[in-house]
This record gives sequence, structure tokens and C-alpha cells, in this order.
Amino acid sequence: MHKTDKFEAQKARAIDVRGKLFAFETIDPERSALVVVDMQNVFCAKGQVVEVPEARDIVANVNELAAAFRARGMPVVWLQQTYDQDMDDGWNLWFDVMAPGDRKDAIVANMSRGTEGHELYSELDVQDGDIKVCKHQYSAFAPNSSMLDSILRKRGIDTIVIAGTLTNVCCESTARDAFFLNYRIVFLSDGTACLSDEEHNATLVSIHNFFGDVRSSSDVAQALKNNRGAFPTGS
Repeated sequence: MHKTDKFEAQKARAIDVRGKLFAFETIDPERSALVVVDMQNVFCAKGQVVEVPEARDIVANVNELAAAFRARGMPVVWLQQTYDQDMDDGWNLWFDVMAPGDRKDAIVANMSRGTEGHELYSELDVQDGDIKVCKHQYSAFAPNSSMLDSILRKRGIDTIVIAGTLTNVCCESTARDAFFLNYRIVFLSDGTACLSDEEHNATLVSIHNFFGDVRSSSDVAQALKNNRGAFPTGS
């Protein structure tokens, strides 16, 4: 699990921005969803091309929170990073400049539908009633990336709790774009993972100061047990 001491030392900066430590004091079960980003074999399984070892450490927290959401009748959404051939034009800068060489072949082999890498990690507690959404960009809310926005709007969702990997790439990108679509963002400090504590903490600081709240999975679980949806005080 990532160490978040650097985030804890800086999160009070949010008070300077918005006048209080947390933007949201409650979570509304009628209007909230858990969105789990890219917890697929290609990121979570040992030896994979883009393995994120810390992602395996958050599986228990993700599963427990998913169960808490289901218990309140709240949707659980599993996002899957997906390669399709029509993505080539949108990803040519990545394939040609940012990650040249055989990176494209590895992504095609592990992120295409039907491949083992594309599948959700086997240790996740994915239930039949959950929602699976394929996305084609880092952010699920980027233009033409996925149907997530439409799915959530139809359910009256205005708050998303974000878990998954990588903290500083797809999780952060999804959170930022969601914020500008007027979603309330609750970003999990111990339910997201990336390749280093430094990158993880940097994202937590940015999200908490400018895009939403950073909470622990236990904070969210406790709020869901409260009839009023109130987060625990003193977090």
C-alpha cells in the first residue's frame, strides 16, 4: 500500500483554496457510484507488460467498498482500458513518440477485447449486477472514450468515488474530466495505486486541493453505514 504521509502533510492547503478541509460532508446513496478504473490483468497480474505491483495491494479495499455500495443498492462500475483498431489515429503520438518501439504490439496483445490482459483481475469481486464499461482513452469522460457519462446520467448519478490504477494516469484523468462535467469527486487514497509513492502523493494533493475530496476507503464505508451518509469527522 502506498505511503501517503506527504499528502497528509499538505492536504490542509485545501483550506486556503475553499475555506474548509473537505468539500463534501455527506455522500448521497441515491446519486453516487463507485467507479473502479482499469483493474485488469494487464495492470494487476504479475509479470504483465504494464504491471503495477501496488494495484494488487488495493484489491481488498476495492472489494470491501464494492460490497458496501451494493448493500445500499448503489452502482459499481468497472472500467476496462480497451484497444480497438480505430484508436490508432488518436494514439499515434503515444505510439510514435511517447512510447516508440514494440509498445504498440504489447498493448494490442494485452488490451484488446477477448485477451487475457483485458480481463478484470481474478481477485476482484465482480458481480453480475455490476456495470462493465470499456474505455479508449486515459479518461473515461474524454470525447469518444466511453459511454460512462451517459450511463451515470441516466441513473441520476452526480457523485463518483474513484478507485483503481494508475493513480496519476487514468484515475486522475478520469477525475479531472468528471469534475468539469460537474460530478462530485471522492478519490480514494488507499483504493488507488501507481508505480511510486511520489507519483501517488502528487496526484492526491492536486485532486484534494482543486478537484474534489481525497478520502480513505474506510471513510466512505462508514459514511454508507450512516443513514445520513455523513463522513466521519476528524478524518
